[in-house]
Amino acid sequence: MTSSCSACLDAEPAGHPLTPESSGAPAPTTDKAHWAAIGSLSLGVFGLVTAEFLPASLLTPMAADLGISNGAAGQTVTATAVVGAIAAPALPVLTRRIDRRWVMLALSALLVVSNLMAALASSLPALLLARVLLGVALGGFWSLAGALALRLVPPERFARAMSLILTGVSVATVCAAPVGAWMGELWGWRSAFVVAGAVSLLTLAAQALTLPALPPRDHADLRRLGRLLTRGDVRVALLAVVLVISGHFAGFTYIRPLMENVTHLSVQAISLVLLGYGIGGFFGNLVGGYLAERSERRAIVAGGTLIVLLAAGLLLAGSSPLVTAVAVTLWGFAFGAFPVGFQTWIVRAAPDQTEAAGGLLVAAFQIAIASGAIGGGMLVDHVGALGGPLFAIATITLGTLLTLRHGPRVQRA
Repeated sequence: MTSSCSACLDAEPAGHPLTPESSGAPAPTTDKAHWAAIGSLSLGVFGLVTAEFLPASLLTPMAADLGISNGAAGQTVTATAVVGAIAAPALPVLTRRIDRRWVMLALSALLVVSNLMAALASSLPALLLARVLLGVALGGFWSLAGALALRLVPPERFARAMSLILTGVSVATVCAAPVGAWMGELWGWRSAFVVAGAVSLLTLAAQALTLPALPPRDHADLRRLGRLLTRGDVRVALLAVVLVISGHFAGFTYIRPLMENVTHLSVQAISLVLLGYGIGGFFGNLVGGYLAERSERRAIVAGGTLIVLLAAGLLLAGSSPLVTAVAVTLWGFAFGAFPVGFQTWIVRAAPDQTEAAGGLLVAAFQIAIASGAIGGGMLVDHVGALGGPLFAIATITLGTLLTLRHGPRVQRA
């Protein structure tokens, strides 16, 4: 941890940062590992990330069908992100007396409704409403995921459990973008949301069968959220998230217009490149998890540095199909370091308030996604499709330098 943690309002307890003894939290309800429940959470992550990422691969057909610009269509990402940023810290507070099992089932049901509404949307406002519901589900799910993983398995299995949950992200990044683009070409963009709805229904059933009763434990409130923000490590982590993730999503949200208008790829070629991005993301999550287990700071810095170099390559040679394909694939690989890196950072910075800290982390992620979609959209609409990579270079450079200078320096074997 950085030296700033010594000035925290609540000093971090001694000992291993993820054990109940070190955090002052109650002991887990049981020593039994609920791996089936962890698997259902991973399936939930897959459904949420699939729904979240679909607009990136369907942006131009969505815009054409609804009669709006690419930048306006990109604001479907903004709507999800803004609402997710509000829902993430708010839901643990609003549901602090409700069994976490029922909260997770309600969020999964909301995902089903969101996908159905998106598939039936006939106007931008209707589509935005569907994405607002997705934001509620997304923010609530991610704010609770880390805390629930701590309760579903023994403390020494937490890293393995989070790795399994984040596998849902890996699989979604492999499938969502290329399959969405392919289905959009064959049957229209709405068909992709129909399939996403079927996946969310399967998620709801799996969680209903596997999640045990999880009575509320952290009792998060606004006062505790405020106290968390006084911790130096927490503030640095949240600022780094906003800078790095906004840059990533500015580039990723508008990658299809770049491949169409600058690289001049066909829809089939775009699908293949997006598949490369997903495969890169799958292996990137594995490598990022390996690095983050030893040093989350180094994992984030490595991922950020690589994306800056790749974005610069797109600016300089984005008209080359080979350069674009390689850059997009490696971009997916580099992004894999961020989710597990930032999740590990925030849990270790606030092990005694995991739900509240998780909510703040998700809020920062969603603010970053919204910032990237808005900033990237403005640049794309005014300076062209290379505006996304330009935005990415500026903000990811700042976030990477901040992490390098102030990120946690504890290294683990």
